[in-house]
Amino acid sequence: MSHIPANLKYTANHEWVRREADGALTVGITDHAQESLGDLVFVELPDVGRTLAADEACTVVESVKAASDVYAPVAGTVVAQNEAVKNSPELINQNAYDAWLFKLQPADVGAFDALLSADAYAKEIG
Repeated sequence: MSHIPANLKYTANHEWVRREADGALTVGITDHAQESLGDLVFVELPDVGRTLAADEACTVVESVKAASDVYAPVAGTVVAQNEAVKNSPELINQNAYDAWLFKLQPADVGAFDALLSADAYAKEIG
């Protein structure tokens, strides 16, 4: 069974989201997602400054089995990308909740609250 931290929000597309003190949202893929994908070999991150629509495909994670899109959990502007996972995608397999992908400044701060709770995400993945 995948680990699902209660302090994060989630999407039906298997992204986790954490609100930072400055209001930015840190985004990564869930433990469930990395388990499904298997060993990750490549990560393509969105450029800093890119404006994303909610649910827009913006990142690609590739494993030995398949390539999978990662979607923006909310609309906003990319303010950081995690170079470490670009250079070492296996970090995501080692700890999906440490190895974030990108940070975004949400267009609507309230959008975060509409994301799934840990309990709701647990139900989503069965």
